[in-house]
Amino acid sequence: MRFAHTNIIARDWRTLADFYIRNFGCEVVPPERDYTGQDLDRGTGLTGAQLSGVHLRLPGHGPDGPTLEIYSYADPVVPESKAVNQLGYGHVAFEVENVHTLRTHLLTDGCGPVGEVVTLRTADGRNVTWCYVTDPEGNAVELQSWS
Repeated sequence: MRFAHTNIIARDWRTLADFYIRNFGCEVVPPERDYTGQDLDRGTGLTGAQLSGVHLRLPGHGPDGPTLEIYSYADPVVPESKAVNQLGYGHVAFEVENVHTLRTHLLTDGCGPVGEVVTLRTADGRNVTWCYVTDPEGNAVELQSWS
């Protein structure tokens, strides 16, 4: 058994995929996906589903590593709000060289701030500097750097 991917449903999958490619070094895993039909309806439990998007190879794990699957449905359900303490999947995390520098850059590239940059002593005695930001569609992203 091995981990395969994490999915984000986006308003605009192309724009969101470009954000993760540009800022986190993710790479497109061809082909682009475009699904519709009875099998998609049966698998999703929806009627008339239309789904398109792409898989992005996450950095640091080689050519067979896990992906971030970014899809858009033709008729998405838009939540009222998103919060880091909301039940369900919470965020995607990237280990980065400098949390402060990347956070500053991301805030000029369509991200929103969530809290502050902090450094915590972990249970194993290491320090982690981290923060959350939201990507351009409001999904939580953690930036972390270990020392």
